[in-house]
Amino acid sequence: MPIKLIANAVLFQLGWFAAVLGGSSFWLLIPLGVLLVHFTWTSSWAAEGKLVMTVFFAGAALDSFLMHLGVFHFPGESDLVPLWLALLWALLATTLNHCLAWSQRWWLAAMVGAAAAPVSYVAGAALADVELPLGLWPSVAILAAIWAVVLPVLHGFAHLYREQYRQRQLAEQQANRVRD
Repeated sequence: MPIKLIANAVLFQLGWFAAVLGGSSFWLLIPLGVLLVHFTWTSSWAAEGKLVMTVFFAGAALDSFLMHLGVFHFPGESDLVPLWLALLWALLATTLNHCLAWSQRWWLAAMVGAAAAPVSYVAGAALADVELPLGLWPSVAILAAIWAVVLPVLHGFAHLYREQYRQRQLAEQQANRVRD
């Protein structure tokens, strides 16, 4: 396995733990640092910035919707999920073209999403003192069903944006050849 894929997975986990354990504190500098390292070493803003922003906003909206449905309850009152949870979506986006690229087929992404995401949510809820008002198993079932769709959709965005980036690069190369 190439070193950048391993680094991508390790950085994701480091950012995940810092965000979940640190909450909305100075520990959020670690996930931000992970994003910075990702864009300077593993990838680039030009190649993946649109994907990270799309996943960040869509994920924050989805989790906020689930919060309003009563799937999660966070300490305090807010209409949106905490920043630390939204940052987890940005971190997830950094893995789609890298350490999670192996799961791009829709059926595999559906299985991985249905199995892994509920585990991540339940572990994060336990570590961050987030309540699951519907109970453990109903929450797991809801999250599994949602993530069986979400991860394939996220891979779809990753594929779309990857192709757009390649097309832009090809167009720039052709334009440079014409000028030369």
